[in-house]
Amino acid sequence: MAGSTFGTIFRITTWGESHGAALGVVIDGCPAGLPLCEEDIQKYLDRRKPGASSIATPRKEDDKVEILSGVFEGKTTGTPISLMVRNTSQNSGDYSEIASYYRPGHADYTYDQKYGFRDYRGGGRSSGRETLGRVAAGAVACKILEQMGITVCAYTKTIGAIQADMKHFDRDAILQTPTAMPDRKADDDAISYLEGAKKQSNSVGGCMECIIEGVPSGVGDPVFEKLDANLAKAIMSIGAVKAVEIGDGYKVSFRFGTDNNDCFQMENGKVVKTTNHAGGILGGISDGSPIVIRAHVKPTPSIYTTQQTVNKSGENININIKGRHDPVIIPRAVVVMECMAALTILDAMLVNMSAKLEHVVDFYKK
Repeated sequence: MAGSTFGTIFRITTWGESHGAALGVVIDGCPAGLPLCEEDIQKYLDRRKPGASSIATPRKEDDKVEILSGVFEGKTTGTPISLMVRNTSQNSGDYSEIASYYRPGHADYTYDQKYGFRDYRGGGRSSGRETLGRVAAGAVACKILEQMGITVCAYTKTIGAIQADMKHFDRDAILQTPTAMPDRKADDDAISYLEGAKKQSNSVGGCMECIIEGVPSGVGDPVFEKLDANLAKAIMSIGAVKAVEIGDGYKVSFRFGTDNNDCFQMENGKVVKTTNHAGGILGGISDGSPIVIRAHVKPTPSIYTTQQTVNKSGENININIKGRHDPVIIPRAVVVMECMAALTILDAMLVNMSAKLEHVVDFYKK
């Protein structure tokens, strides 16, 4: 299987399946000397682990990370870092029935068409548990970015018809509310909304947003390696994400240029923008403003309502899906978005170090 590796210099490869023995990631290109322990990574994994609230799947996993290599005496060595999380609560019997048919909204059919074989236990590599490796690697990336003065913050903006009011933005609420919303009133409303969907054996979609602050201007490359293009690819690679916006996104298609252009001005001896419709990126290169990304997530495809599908014998059938599933994906996907954004930004920063000859000369000058 191709496609499990991401990045150019800070390069990660995730491995493992939902119902296998374990999942994990190998990080290559991490600089030596970064203080790193399992707790640095665990706090991120705890944000996406199952069974943490009434709106998450009841599957219970501690998701305890183990550092297998690349760290010695509390610091990274510059060699590949291998991180592993063991599966401890697999109920593969819940999925034995689906080996014979294709679940609506899932990758069952496409995996069969591509490989002629699929791991039907929880979706295998297409399961949301694959994101464990991304989050573990992203935690390392976030720690490096913090030393550069760069912060990455993602949160739930909408769940179904419920939208967080940014006038009531509370950063602490992102980590404290079950929905990962930064607005506590909207969180309460969203919980009620989800309870209603659960009673109807249904699921809900929504939108998550990520703000990246502290990225200097000049990061990213034109044409095929644009920073916004790479961010879009990173976020779109998260399962269930169906659309990505940078800055004002789709709204720009309804505007005049006079309304959409971000004007420049001097402020404290620096060039700044008076607005940020572009979301911090111009021509694929960062402009020094906060980078703003939104991701629109589909409803959880595993629902308990009777649905029509096709089995491997080519017969039309009706099914009722069993197992343990989230009524909404977003609250646990927020940290995945945060980590994929961090991985993309860090890799772009490392690539950018060789963009100017003076930087290379200064680095090696004796």
